[in-house]
Amino acid sequence: MADTTKALDVQKREIKQTDDNERTRDRRTFIPRTDIFETAKDIVVVVDMPGCNDRSIDVTLEKNILKVTGLVEPRVERVPQGYVLSYGEYGVGDYQRSFALSDEIDREHIEASIKNGVLHLVLPKAGAARTHKITVTPR
Repeated sequence: MADTTKALDVQKREIKQTDDNERTRDRRTFIPRTDIFETAKDIVVVVDMPGCNDRSIDVTLEKNILKVTGLVEPRVERVPQGYVLSYGEYGVGDYQRSFALSDEIDREHIEASIKNGVLHLVLPKAGAARTHKITVTPR
């Protein structure tokens, strides 16, 4: 039987520096993996940001752009004396991601929480954008 599974690309994507953006930290910055779910009342955004906590994450909303930034302090690993790291698979760096919001989001009631490096953003839909059940009656 042939194996039909596909390998997933799980490499971190680093943000490319462009001429019009200037960073205040000389660190690698990654685009965090994100899942977006929708319910009748909300849009839920789940962002993987390992190494971040509530003090190192900044969530801002300006001009319909929701920007998430996470600063990760590098950990100094204990390398045995006389050894040098010759290969490492995990790159440490900061996180940055932006989302354009439509007018259907209630900006005053956005909630953010983090647990174990996973950021949860709850974006409530505005009243007009919510799904409403319309009752059908017989004539």
